[in-house]
Amino acid sequence: MRRIREGWVFAYNPYNHRAKKVSLATSQVAAIVFWSKNFRPFLGYLDELDSKGYNMVFLYTITGLPQVFENRVPEATSSISIFQMISKRYSPKHIQWRYDPILVSTYTDWAFHLKTFKVLCQSLEGYTTRCYTSFANLYSKVRRRLNSLEKTGINLIPISEEEQSTLVNELAEIALQHGIQLYSCCNDHLVGGSIKKAHCVDVELLGDLFQINKMAYKIKPTRKECACYESVDIGMYDTCSHDCVYCYANTSFECPPKNLIHDPDFPLLIKNKVIRLEEEEINVERGEVCQQQVFNWE
Repeated sequence: MRRIREGWVFAYNPYNHRAKKVSLATSQVAAIVFWSKNFRPFLGYLDELDSKGYNMVFLYTITGLPQVFENRVPEATSSISIFQMISKRYSPKHIQWRYDPILVSTYTDWAFHLKTFKVLCQSLEGYTTRCYTSFANLYSKVRRRLNSLEKTGINLIPISEEEQSTLVNELAEIALQHGIQLYSCCNDHLVGGSIKKAHCVDVELLGDLFQINKMAYKIKPTRKECACYESVDIGMYDTCSHDCVYCYANTSFECPPKNLIHDPDFPLLIKNKVIRLEEEEINVERGEVCQQQVFNWE
């Protein structure tokens, strides 16, 4: 919130270690897309953000996975109540549910997902119109974490793309029964029939909600099969403390404790990062004429 109050933030590139100063003036922010597994600590700031005139949408991840997979994520019942509060404050179109990722294991098999998804749909009916889903990306570091669970008797269950499609189509039918459209994120083999391709940062939706110029933004994928529209990502790797075993955003199993010691006066989430500032800035105070930006805030 200090960044909001001061009106600017650094957008950090983890690959070249460069940071670009970007304006957070409402005149240059078309919308902010917030992503989280836990919005509870955020609720107390909504009045201030609303009073400043920010356009906001929320992507709320609720999977119902057992704690062994999501060590520090709030229980689904707690998250559902927060989800409902945000939906009532704004509208069901302002908040989208993420049932993401789908992780098939001896502990979370096919039947688990059908049952859990149905319970979540029943709780979120009328509070959202969209659900985004995908299967876990099993990068090497993710596999190592998941393999560490074998000693507890939990093993991954290999599942083909055809089987994935069958499972997700069953989920889609459940979702539709509760007024929720299922979207596939970065899993194009799932798209078709009752399942649409996801644009998680969706200018079409933002345009309908906030009357922004849809034609000013292009699709700019961040990875294979992504269909997000261009935005400025001001989140950072190695800053999440939820300790999910399927996480690819933390380099180690647990977020380094030093990264959680946040300095609110510092313009990045991590103070010990070595950064190089780019000359190019998006800064309204210098009189530059810039297109409004869509911000990703995780």
